[in-house]
Amino acid sequence: MLRRNPKTFTVRVTTMDAELEFGIDWKATGRQLFDMVCRTIGLRETWYFGLRFIDHKGYISWLKMDKKVQEQGVPKTSPMPFLFAAKFYPEEVSEELIQEITQHLFFLQVKQQILNEEIYCPPEASVLLASYAVQAKYGDYEQNVHQPGFLANEELLPQRVVEQFDMTAEMWEERITAWYAEHQGLMRDEAEIEYLKIAQDLEMYGVNYFEIKNEKGTNLYLGVDAMGLNVYEIDNKLSPKISFPWSEIRNVSYKDKKFTIKPIEKKSPDFCFISPRLRLNKLILDLCVGNHELFMQRRRMDTMEVQQMKAQAKEEKAKRHIERHKLMRERELREQAERDKEDMEKQLVHFRDEARLAHDALMRSEETAELLAEKAQVAEEEAMLLAQKANQAETEIQRIRLQAIKTEEERRVMEIKKRDAEMFASRLVEESDRRAIEAERLKEQLVRAREAEKSAKEKLIQVTKLPLLDLSSAQVISSSELERLHLDGDNGVDNETHSFELMTDGDVEKLSKEIEKERVDYLEKSRHLQLQLNELKSEIEVMKVEEKETELDRIHNDLIDRGETKYITLFRIKSGTTKARVAFFEEL
Repeated sequence: MLRRNPKTFTVRVTTMDAELEFGIDWKATGRQLFDMVCRTIGLRETWYFGLRFIDHKGYISWLKMDKKVQEQGVPKTSPMPFLFAAKFYPEEVSEELIQEITQHLFFLQVKQQILNEEIYCPPEASVLLASYAVQAKYGDYEQNVHQPGFLANEELLPQRVVEQFDMTAEMWEERITAWYAEHQGLMRDEAEIEYLKIAQDLEMYGVNYFEIKNEKGTNLYLGVDAMGLNVYEIDNKLSPKISFPWSEIRNVSYKDKKFTIKPIEKKSPDFCFISPRLRLNKLILDLCVGNHELFMQRRRMDTMEVQQMKAQAKEEKAKRHIERHKLMRERELREQAERDKEDMEKQLVHFRDEARLAHDALMRSEETAELLAEKAQVAEEEAMLLAQKANQAETEIQRIRLQAIKTEEERRVMEIKKRDAEMFASRLVEESDRRAIEAERLKEQLVRAREAEKSAKEKLIQVTKLPLLDLSSAQVISSSELERLHLDGDNGVDNETHSFELMTDGDVEKLSKEIEKERVDYLEKSRHLQLQLNELKSEIEVMKVEEKETELDRIHNDLIDRGETKYITLFRIKSGTTKARVAFFEEL
């Protein structure tokens, strides 16, 4: 007899970089599905995340952990769709996000929110963030690898920013690449953390917005984030009007569409508002409870699990740094070896040119020596011939002297001949001496030519030996060095009051010093970053098309002109008593 399989159904869970499908039991709870996803992707920092879906009424909802999946209004399609996403955000990403997978998921989600314009990001910050995104994807910038156009198919900037400036895609790429080149040496996880550190200073980062009304019926926005509750005017999501940090809230509750927040100050009136739908109050309460729980958890001593995770993450990061340092060292040695090789090749070409020139000089020297030798021989022969002629002339003179000249006429003729012969003989002697001197000079030139020939031969021998020795030496050094290194509900009326106690008197006392420290930190944050952004803003401001500015752009620029930042604004609107802020809310 065949055993019947338990009834199951298929779910499809989409993460920021993957799509997973599971077959789960019909009675499975949200917790069971959530844990299955976390185990599959290797995530341990589960408290930030949740499973999101669009319910059968078209509203965004989060899967409840303690209820069955089939009983939460999830559309009955196959496979059943869910989005695995961050539900809560850290206050300080660099200190709180431990695992690399956690950082990566936050990076992908925040990047998508900025590109989709769910989070407002000014143009200059968009370019800087894009450069870190490129570093995370491509690694270190290499000029010969990352040629112009390599970012042509990448989505890096919000469309609002692209349309707001009279700049081509090539000009944007040039700006992004200029910043990208400055991130040399950052590993992927470091580049992603730098991206998140900038993004967390954006006014809309980590804020869940809900439309509400005060007792006067004024339309407002309620923002729920990691630090507390903020109230915004309906046309300005950047700059809250008032803020209630979690440290000042004792209890949150709702009854039907009315939401009530009880401050810790007992003399302060309750902070109440009206939401358009009951199911929104359920979601607001869920987010308030989760954010407050994480707010308190961050201010307590880490659990053993968190301590273990931090120690493991620190060890893994150290290993990655050692490995990267080793790889960078090997790359530097390879590059140095390549440079040495190029230098050697240049030297070899130089030596070959010198050898060719020396050889040519040697050939010219040999030819000159042969020519001088021939000239010397001819000069010697001419000198000998002249000497013989001089001897013959002298003999003729003697013969003439011995002859008896009988007549005076003959004597005069002979005297004239004698004088002519003597003058001729004198000229022959002088010419003979000159030829002898010339012969001696040619002999000296021949000696010098032979010495030059000998020197050229020695230099040629030296030149032909040098490059081979140097190249061999360089190869031995480089290779040995490298070898050493190879090592949710309905719209009906709910008359029941849903309440959650957030703070006790003991909690308040523990938090007082922490709150004061945070207020000081707000004013000190992001000064260096602001200098970078101002520099980039001044570069692209001249190409801005004023008509394309949005309302959020104008609000942001007005805040900058007044010297306001996210943290300065929060510090300012939290000043004063809770009672005064509640009264201000009611007057909006």
